[in-house]
Amino acid sequence: MKYYNEENQLVIKSWCNEPEEGCIEQARNLARLPFAFKQICLMPDTHCGYGMPIGGVMATTGAVVPNAVGVDIGCGMCAVKTSLTEIELPLLKKILGEIRKAIPVGFSHQSCAQDINLMPGNGEGLIVLDSEFLSARKQLGTLGGGNHFIEIQKGNDNHIWVMIHSGSRNLGKKVADYYNKLAIELNEKYHSKMPKEWQLAFLPLDSNEAQNYLGEMNYCVEFALANRKLMMNRICNIFQEDGDSVFIYPMINIAHNYARMENHFGKNVLVHRKGATSARLDEVGIIPGSQGTASYIVKGLGNEESFMSCSHGAGRRMGRKDAQRNLNLEDEQKKLDDLGILHAIRGKDDLDEASGAYKDIDIVMEEQKDLVEKIVELKPLAVIKG
Repeated sequence: MKYYNEENQLVIKSWCNEPEEGCIEQARNLARLPFAFKQICLMPDTHCGYGMPIGGVMATTGAVVPNAVGVDIGCGMCAVKTSLTEIELPLLKKILGEIRKAIPVGFSHQSCAQDINLMPGNGEGLIVLDSEFLSARKQLGTLGGGNHFIEIQKGNDNHIWVMIHSGSRNLGKKVADYYNKLAIELNEKYHSKMPKEWQLAFLPLDSNEAQNYLGEMNYCVEFALANRKLMMNRICNIFQEDGDSVFIYPMINIAHNYARMENHFGKNVLVHRKGATSARLDEVGIIPGSQGTASYIVKGLGNEESFMSCSHGAGRRMGRKDAQRNLNLEDEQKKLDDLGILHAIRGKDDLDEASGAYKDIDIVMEEQKDLVEKIVELKPLAVIKG
């Protein structure tokens, strides 16, 4: 762990041994916030984001910062273990084809609104949700784009697993944008001394605006879970239709973009995790690698020094445009082909999600060995990208 401790700011603790300078500068801004509590934490997958680094953890007293949660509110991982111990290539290809028919990806939505009973409850009176509810019902059970994925994997427990990375789709972005804009306006109205260029506009917790944001944010977290559940149910149905007596174990789920009231160092604080995962003692979590590398089912060690948090994945080492410009398409394809992975790298536009665009998952896991314990290592067999 690296420490950054300067005058007039909280200490910054980084589990990333080589963080980019932009991340440290963003963390320094967080550490100067008057409502930030105790310390700022950077996970080993950290990289620059809007306002707060992705892979960042901040606890606050009396305020919530929409940009410290991010735009894909409730984005997270889910995974299930199946009773299958092997899967032949023809069946794997057949299942992939059926998944693509059952689950819209990228900007695609469902052709009709999904069953209203699949939506979370307790959404009455939420400003953004009221205008986006019908659209959200058409996005339920869809993967989205960017780094979202569906993977079929083989575990070192000798089982076939299914893993999904997805979030709250456009609903989360609408909520994030609305309340960040509102926070900027209120901060300007009340002459906040925080520089606007920090992109860390806040809402006082005792304000109606903050309570409205927290209500909508929590709804988005539940919607993102409902989205993953519906996709996973449809994938599991495909497995059970194509396989003989396939048993599906209970789903593991964990989010990595949210704020939650927790008790740390003897105080109730609002913990913002942006691209970071809760890792309380014995809490089961998921840390995905990049396309072509291992992912892990893990158990939290409850390390208070990180506000009981860990990384949410491997983390980017290249921006999307940089990866498309600088990575070699043939090399990245060969890397995956040689591993026998059915992958999604078709052309240069796909290189932003090539494994070469991400940090080494082995280094990331080594840097956080005091935060989580590995339970199962999962190697990819086939990947569907958003």
